[in-house]
Formats: sequence, C-alpha cells, structure tokens
Amino acid sequence: MEFTNVLDDVFDSFVNRINIFKDREVLRHDYIPDKLPHREDQIRLLGERVAPVLKDARCSNIFIYGKTGTGKTAVTKYVLSHLEAKAKQYGAQVKFCYINCRMTGSEYRVFASLSQSVGISIPFTGLSVEEVFTRFRTSLDTSRILFIIVLDEVDALIKEKGDAFMYELTRINETLAKSKVSIIGISNDLRLKEFLDPRVFSSLSEEELVFRPYDASELRNILLERSKLSFQDAVLTDSALSICSALAAAEHGDARRALDLLRVAGEVAERQEAKNITVDHVHQAEKHIEHNRVVEALNNLTLHSKLVLLSVYHLNKSSANTGEIYDVYNELCGEFGAGLLTQRRLSSLVNELDSMGLVNAKVVSMGRYGRTKKIRLEISRALIRDVFGADKRFSHILDYKPQAPQKNSLDKR
Repeated sequence: MEFTNVLDDVFDSFVNRINIFKDREVLRHDYIPDKLPHREDQIRLLGERVAPVLKDARCSNIFIYGKTGTGKTAVTKYVLSHLEAKAKQYGAQVKFCYINCRMTGSEYRVFASLSQSVGISIPFTGLSVEEVFTRFRTSLDTSRILFIIVLDEVDALIKEKGDAFMYELTRINETLAKSKVSIIGISNDLRLKEFLDPRVFSSLSEEELVFRPYDASELRNILLERSKLSFQDAVLTDSALSICSALAAAEHGDARRALDLLRVAGEVAERQEAKNITVDHVHQAEKHIEHNRVVEALNNLTLHSKLVLLSVYHLNKSSANTGEIYDVYNELCGEFGAGLLTQRRLSSLVNELDSMGLVNAKVVSMGRYGRTKKIRLEISRALIRDVFGADKRFSHILDYKPQAPQKNSLDKR
C-alpha cells in the first residue's frame, strides 16, 4: 500500500504540473518533418536518381554513405514517400519496402519482410532461406510493379552474415519477367566495400551518395525548428540550444545525438519541475545519454565484434597486439560455436570498435622490428560484465579462461 501511494504521488505530480512539452515525439530521431533543413541538395540528387520509375523504368541501384545522424534515413524515407504519392498521380506501379538490417538481424527475416510487403505471409521460422527468397521472387513478379528495396544499416548484417543475400538481390532482375527491383543501400561505414564481394559491390553501387556531417550552425537550425514544435513557448533558453548543437557538432555532427540531448534535457527539466531548459539540464542529459549510448553500442555489436571485444577483455592487459587478440578470439569462437574470421577481417573489426570509442587502437613503432598495433579497452570492465552478463549467450564466455595468454607466457620462458 505504501509503495502504491508513492507511485500515486509520482503520477499525480506529473499529470498536474505545468508541461514544458507540446509534443516530445518531434524530438525522436525517427520523426520525419515536413522540411529537412540543410539536406536540400541530397533530396534533389536522390529524387533525380529514382525519378525514372515514374515512367515505368527501373532506376539505378544507389548506395548512401554517411556517419550516424547525418540524415541518410530521413532523406531516403522523405524522398520515397513523395515518390509513391507522385507515382499514384501518374499511374505508375511503384512500391518501396524499408528494412533496418540491424533490427531484422538475419537473411531469413530480410526476405520474410520483403515477402510480406508484396502480400506473402512467411512463418517466423521453419523454411529455408532459399524457399523464402523463391516465394518472394514469385509473388513479386506476379505483382507487376517497380519495387524499391531500402536496406538501412546493411553493413551490420553483411559483417555478421556475409553478403550472400545481397548477391541474390542484385541478380534478381535476371529472373523477373513482369516486375523490376532497385536497391538503395544505406551504410554508416564508409569502408563497407572491404566486406563485399567485388561482383556484389559493382552491381549494388551503380550510383553513390555521401552525406557529410552537420556543422554546429546547421545543427542549431535543426534544433530550433524542432523545438518550436516540441516545447511550449519561451521554455528553451538560447544558451541551452547553443550548447546542444555545439556538443553534437563535436560528436561528428550527429543530428540524432543533438535531438536526443535536447529531448532528455527537457525531460530532466520536467522532472525537476523547472520552468526553463538550461545549460545545466543539458549537461545532466549528456551524462545520462553517454552511459546509455555505450550500453546500446555494446548490445548492438555484431556477434564477431562482441567476441573481439571480449578477447581484449580477457587479455586484461594495458595493451595487446592483434596477434594476441586473434589467438583468444580463436578460442572464443570455438567455445561459442561460431565460424572463424580471418585475421584481416578481425583487424577491420578492431578498427570499427576503435571508431566507436570502445577500444583504443594505436600503431606504435617497434624500431627495427617494424610497427605493430596496440589495443586496449576504452570502457570499464565492469560495464562489459554488466551488459554481456545479462545476455545468456555470452554470460558463460565472461568466465572463460583462455589458454593462449598462458601458452604465450610459457613460450617466453
């Protein structure tokens, strides 16, 4: 009863206090506004590339690169939603399907989502990937449409599962008689071509667009426009707006981070029953988001990236070289029952973990012995234990005792 009274106080206080938000959903990164400031050129370029479908012609495959929060997804959805509306006006049979590959997580689910978009229901499991793809292809051809497939964060799935599903999709038009497919791939990783078979990459990347990061003034304009829709009048201070844009600009011009900062700062101010959102609220929001960002990054890593990070964790040294990490990674793959990547691929994953701020990878000179890469953790071991310990697949790996460090130690005697 006492606990219920506490919750009653919390909920009643929230409902009865003055609300500083008009619509907090406007500050979510998946909200698509009527206007996308500072992306007019990219909207025009993408629009020009997909326009041929309005005359019943297949458009080129397109690959869109850019760091997180540069507007790739928003621009793509914005252009294609307008394209579908315009296609109805002209009587063109155009349809698009958006898939977030990181969320989908497997080739099976990608093909299942595509099948559902053309009216075929696929069981959650139970069929082979080939069977699901065949059903999709058959149904698509009977639909007689120009079909645009958007594969967002496609790099995450390719790095974990390989590019076989991409090969099937890039060759699908050879087997279609009545429908045609175009692919828009979206990647946060500019080095994705290193993970693709050259035949897949040449077919997929017929045209490319690169989205540059926003600068501080552009982020400020974006936040200002969104704040007018999301907050009550005169709630957001000018200094808080400026610090949000400056902090996000320092983080590679990430509009998603800027929006999150502003929203969480508003929620902090709301909980404190403040009348205005101040710089102090922004700094409190930054600390909260930073912790959540690292936890989310750890949870969203691909299987092999997690095993590489756990290899660094198990070495428990101030720094380790790529060879030492590969030895432990080899053991962990055996424990996990996962296929082993090459040392070159492991090195690429280390670079990716470095770019995310989870490890520090630094090339150091060894004099006449050449150069080597030294890798160390950039996050706390306790955080790794908390995140991976909550995942039943990895909890036993945390307590595994690798043999490689012991063997190397004996070999040096």
